[in-house]
Amino acid sequence: MTEPVISVLGGTGAQGGGVVDALLAARKFKVRVASRNPSSDAAKALKARNVEVVKADMLEPSSLKAFYDGAHGAFLVTNFGDPAQRGREEEIGASAVNAARSAGVKHLIWSTLPDVEKISGGRLKVQHFTMKAHVDAVVRSAGFERYTFVEAPFYFQNLLVPQPLPDGRRGWAVPMNPTARVIHAGDITELGRTVAAALDAGAKLENGSYLAVCGGTYSWDDFVATLNALGHDVRVVRVAPEAFDGFFPGAKELREMYEYFEAHTYFGPNAQTAIVAARALVRSGFTDFSEWARKNMKPGG
Repeated sequence: MTEPVISVLGGTGAQGGGVVDALLAARKFKVRVASRNPSSDAAKALKARNVEVVKADMLEPSSLKAFYDGAHGAFLVTNFGDPAQRGREEEIGASAVNAARSAGVKHLIWSTLPDVEKISGGRLKVQHFTMKAHVDAVVRSAGFERYTFVEAPFYFQNLLVPQPLPDGRRGWAVPMNPTARVIHAGDITELGRTVAAALDAGAKLENGSYLAVCGGTYSWDDFVATLNALGHDVRVVRVAPEAFDGFFPGAKELREMYEYFEAHTYFGPNAQTAIVAARALVRSGFTDFSEWARKNMKPGG
């Protein structure tokens, strides 16, 4: 039988790259990736791994037709870090979802996050969470044969480069209680294993399932204690919200995110259900921070 084609948006990014790796490792799918520049080194590297690379761009919905053509499944994620997408994730995501439905994609997997604005009663926005969450309704109503929601954790990879602190040491300055164990975190590359497992499960997985990838629930003190036990010398410092807001452009968005974590946890009130569902599907489980740091954060490295 012909292997089903899975189209991956963001195939050279943190989430999409892990999806590509997992799909190739499963050896059950043909993988297609969208690229603004199919002649780039990243695209050439994908082609060398037998990945089909198609010129397409989420910002140009008409370009997605060839990307989706004949695909059984698709993985979609927007990128708040892309200045061209910032503030437009809801619009861009909805457009990409509708284009997938029009092209006949059977199983759509949308990378989403909790609706912070709704959960907080409008007190907090956290656009890069809330805008993704607003696309969920578009996915549900589009008419896909199957659809699944995956939720990415706070990336362990965010901790790879500790920041310089005023006292000359390194670590993190955060506008939240460092003892609050509310951060659902994990290795972002493992999101791909969840996507591949959901596609493989097909109708065995309840339609519309939310799958939250989580290596554990941590506080900032937990991260620091784990790293220092491995030989690092880092610390965490709590700063006032108004001070944090002035640290860098866009800091207010992250400050609201940390406030949301502390009040509602990273994955919000439905966290446990989505975490359990992902762990039931991915029987090998997800890497915890201690194991990940031991492999990826060598002291002095």
